[in-house]
Amino acid sequence: MSVEIIAEIGQNHNGDMAVAKDLIAAAKEAGADVAKFQVFDAHALFPQVGNEWFDYNCKAELSRDQVELLADECNRLGIEFMASVFDQERLGWVDEIAGVCRHKIASRSIQDMALIDAIIRTGKSVIISLGMWDRVELPDFVSTGSIDYLYCISDYPTALENLQIQIIDFNEYSGFSDHTIGLTAAKTAIVRGARLIEKHFTLDVDMYGPDHRGSMTPEDLKSLVEFKDDFEKIGRNIAPFRDK
Repeated sequence: MSVEIIAEIGQNHNGDMAVAKDLIAAAKEAGADVAKFQVFDAHALFPQVGNEWFDYNCKAELSRDQVELLADECNRLGIEFMASVFDQERLGWVDEIAGVCRHKIASRSIQDMALIDAIIRTGKSVIISLGMWDRVELPDFVSTGSIDYLYCISDYPTALENLQIQIIDFNEYSGFSDHTIGLTAAKTAIVRGARLIEKHFTLDVDMYGPDHRGSMTPEDLKSLVEFKDDFEKIGRNIAPFRDK
């Protein structure tokens, strides 16, 4: 079993493109397969009233030129660029970037059928987090590309006791979008069969911003990749179970 690690940079660049480039480089060096960003219109996506992070959200909003710059940096370093997009205009920005082969639908967009339909119509593979999906059965979206669903709890950070990884069927779910602190949950998901792990990524958990505290550091990412690599070695040597 091969497991992909998605380093969710998200807003953790704090609007600083030098930090964003450092994050891409650190993700590549630590062994991540994907460096992922969030591409949004802050005024349209985030509430202003009662949101202590609204000014931060505005600062972390990426322009089209910045999206292209970050995608070029990923291509230069040899790591896949991916983005969660939150409106159809920004979907166009990302979809037109050479080399973008997959799109991500965030949990908060799971009820935005116009956006979902537009993403599916690109014909590219789609990864969908289900942290805000309110039904027992998985969505039944139809696409010419593959669709991978990620188990997710939309609490930041998520307490380990609130997870249900022990009962998640990773034949139905392709993987796990992890908002917990530490690596226990991600490693458990890998052992249980997840083949996609997405986790927030930062250079320093003490940096200013809403997502840094629950993010993995470069050292954490390296440890997770080493665990994944070791587990894949074991998996290749496990013979199929047979009753005697």
